[in-house]
Amino acid sequence: MSQTPEPVPTDRLRFAMPPKHENTDDERRHRKERLAAALRLFGRFGFEEGVAGHITARDPEFTDCFWVNPFGMSFKHITVSDLIMVNHLGQVVEGRYHVNQAAFAIHAQVHKARPDVVAAAHSHSTYGRALSSLGELLEPITQDVCAFYQDHALFDDYTGVVVDEEEGRRIATALGPHKAVILRNHGLLTVGDSVDAAAWWFITMERSCQVQLTAKAAGKPVLIDPANAEHTREQLGNDLVAWINYQPLYQQITRSEPELLD
Repeated sequence: MSQTPEPVPTDRLRFAMPPKHENTDDERRHRKERLAAALRLFGRFGFEEGVAGHITARDPEFTDCFWVNPFGMSFKHITVSDLIMVNHLGQVVEGRYHVNQAAFAIHAQVHKARPDVVAAAHSHSTYGRALSSLGELLEPITQDVCAFYQDHALFDDYTGVVVDEEEGRRIATALGPHKAVILRNHGLLTVGDSVDAAAWWFITMERSCQVQLTAKAAGKPVLIDPANAEHTREQLGNDLVAWINYQPLYQQITRSEPELLD
């Protein structure tokens, strides 16, 4: 009779965790690679609408500056070398392209108000825009959306394209300490302590918007009770969990489109 196989010791099993970097050059390169990959994924998922949309990553050395996608370039084509760095005045300090002034107006104020935020993501995704037009929050109707339970906000106003600092400050105030904000009649904005986390929150928030709209069109969704919704948020709603959830997507895009790292 065959002997039952022995379990593999847990210290011999692979499990990825966020990397540690010994210097700012390595950290900068890492953030730029993750940023380019996230933009490619947004393009793959159809989150871009013309020239709208942007993801930013704070520079690890010059913390009042951030890296962002160039204005007018398709998410699907962006490489690491295309990224530009913008200072707190909205001036390009590194790179060959212009910056989207709406990206600067919103993201600069978010980064200023939230020193803990490494990355912020905003795009005119279909279901995010649809839900934003209703002026309502996400409801706890699935396990996944509970990551946002009492941890996202509504910017309940719309005054046109955001091009000034004051409007950006109002959005940052509405975001507060949360991971996401729904911009009424506009779309979604998410933040995280890594590019991976901010990108994952946006992707799963967009899907949660789709689920909520679909469920309400079909009938009356059954809400998860507050205690269980809060407990589930504690399990799923932190940036480390977001980082872990994002890794399969990063692997997919970098293996299928490795030139993005150039």
